[in-house]
Amino acid sequence: MGSNRSNPRIVLARRPQGRPQPSDFTFLDDGALAPEDGQVVVVVDHLGIDAFIRTTLEEESFHQGAQIGGVIPALGVGQVVESRFDGLAVGDWVFGPLCSQTFATMPGFMMRRLDTSVVPPRAWLGALGLTTGLTAYVGLTEVGHVSAGQSVVVSAAAGAVGSVAGQIARLLGASPVIGIAGGPEKCHFLIDELGYDAAIDYRNDDMEARLRELLPDGVDVFFDNVGGDVLDAVLMNIHRGSRIVICGAISQYDDMKNVRGPRNYLKLAERQAVMEGFAVFHFEHAYAAAEAQLTQWLDHGDLVMPEHVETGIESFPRALDILMSGGHRGKLLVKVAH
Repeated sequence: MGSNRSNPRIVLARRPQGRPQPSDFTFLDDGALAPEDGQVVVVVDHLGIDAFIRTTLEEESFHQGAQIGGVIPALGVGQVVESRFDGLAVGDWVFGPLCSQTFATMPGFMMRRLDTSVVPPRAWLGALGLTTGLTAYVGLTEVGHVSAGQSVVVSAAAGAVGSVAGQIARLLGASPVIGIAGGPEKCHFLIDELGYDAAIDYRNDDMEARLRELLPDGVDVFFDNVGGDVLDAVLMNIHRGSRIVICGAISQYDDMKNVRGPRNYLKLAERQAVMEGFAVFHFEHAYAAAEAQLTQWLDHGDLVMPEHVETGIESFPRALDILMSGGHRGKLLVKVAH
């Protein structure tokens, strides 16, 4: 049953072939669903534009997939405007899978009530976000086992996860911390604003040669968000005992049926190195400690979360294109509520 609330939203019109196009999405504006027992209605404030969203557009997706004619999965924060769930009241700020819409009518148990006394709600999409800050922290500590004095290299270093990962590595005592990004502006951003010790421009530099120059003894820990040629370049510069942390592979997401694996994986055997992939939801035991540490760093000003914000739910497809083309720095958000 519908309500008297207008619910502007973006739905999937067809499965993308390669890079998503505007014609793959449709803008609709009709009534939001009224809540049933156990449900809440949330007015969506911000949505996080994350790389996993691209994978949900495929018919077979590791994450819960988008349906033709349905809203697109996306994590968001918002405020409860109607509740038939005992655990949440009108006015509560919440985090959850709010999707590409203005009003989300969902089971209350799927929402997390937020304490906004220290940080703003959208911090749970960025520095404290499951797919951003927590992913970076878990990947470096639980998988990469980064310790003081080790060298750390981060790919897609100017993106959301990379922006946080480089700062966390530095705060854990890693040195040097080197970022890989596309273009001189992003490389300056890494050094001047995020505190990276050095940056490599994958579009203009010889990555292998630059890595050898910066790290003649090899890479201790590589936090990879890209895959493809970037991963291959780093594999040529590992040493005995290096650890390769596979967080993502955005270079492959536009053609998931033809994912290209690393050509240089034999270096792992030659150097007695380890390559391990992870998904953050396998590390729920680490969430509380990670959030406490990240919140402390944020509160003390040791950690910053740059943001790129697009406005209006109608900007959701454009924001996804910005993500896939690397046209942003830091956390990419859509501000839905005006």
